[in-house]
This record gives sequence, C-alpha cells and structure tokens, in this order.
Amino acid sequence: MSDEKNAIPIAVVDTDDYEQVMKKLDRIDEKVEFFNSEVAQRIGKKMGRDIGILYGAVIGIIIFLLYISLSSIIY
Repeated sequence: MSDEKNAIPIAVVDTDDYEQVMKKLDRIDEKVEFFNSEVAQRIGKKMGRDIGILYGAVIGIIIFLLYISLSSIIY
C-alpha cells in the first residue's frame, strides 16, 4: 500500500508532440520577455525624465542664487 502512494507516475509522450509543445512554450516565453522589457524601458524613460527635470530645477536654482549673490556685489 505504501509503495503505491510513493510511486512516481510515468507519462509517455510522443517526441513530436513534446517538441511542438516546447516550441509553443518558447514562443510564449519570448512574448512575455518582450513585454517585460518594454515595460521596463517605459519605466526607465519616465524615471530618466523625472531625474532630468530635478537636475534642471536644481541647476536653475543654483544659477538664480549665484545671480542674486553676484548682482548684489556688483551693484
């Protein structure tokens, strides 16, 4: 009785069917990888834009502060 519970089921599959299923799975895997890479690229573009805006704002504030401090010294 315990041998029947611990027995590993065996499945016999035709090699052509197996290869077809594997090809379908490979195509599905490629589509999923492509979709994930597109999503990651979009997120990267959004983050790059946000970081660029922040750098631009910081540089603009620094230039403005330098202008204010230098204009008070010159005039």
